[in-house]
Amino acid sequence: MPPRFLLALTPLMLTTLAHAVDCDNAADQTTMNQCAAQQHAAADKELNALYQQITTRLKANPDSKKLLVSAQRSWIAFRDAECKFSASGVEGGSVYPLVYGNCITALTKARVETFKTYLKCQEGDLSCPVPGV
Repeated sequence: MPPRFLLALTPLMLTTLAHAVDCDNAADQTTMNQCAAQQHAAADKELNALYQQITTRLKANPDSKKLLVSAQRSWIAFRDAECKFSASGVEGGSVYPLVYGNCITALTKARVETFKTYLKCQEGDLSCPVPGV
């Protein structure tokens, strides 16, 4: 009997998935919070992919790679502390995850742009820490 039970739940599961994806028309706080979390996850995924590309380029220079790792850890600590402060006015409220999440996403997107700039370095550019390809 479990297959019938699963078939009966399928419309409910699809409705939930469709609702969670419709961030353009989010009308309640829970949905807005979920959308903020999805946006952060997408920005974080892009940041991690770029970080991997940079570390790959730095394989021949372990000192620079070590500096990048240190900088990234410091940046994450800064981002989290900054956003905690930024959202402190609504701490404990239902809007807190949205405000905090939007801050995290904005700072992550800014870091993404920094990483993209690093990956555009031209060979011989002494002001750029990431070697060009």
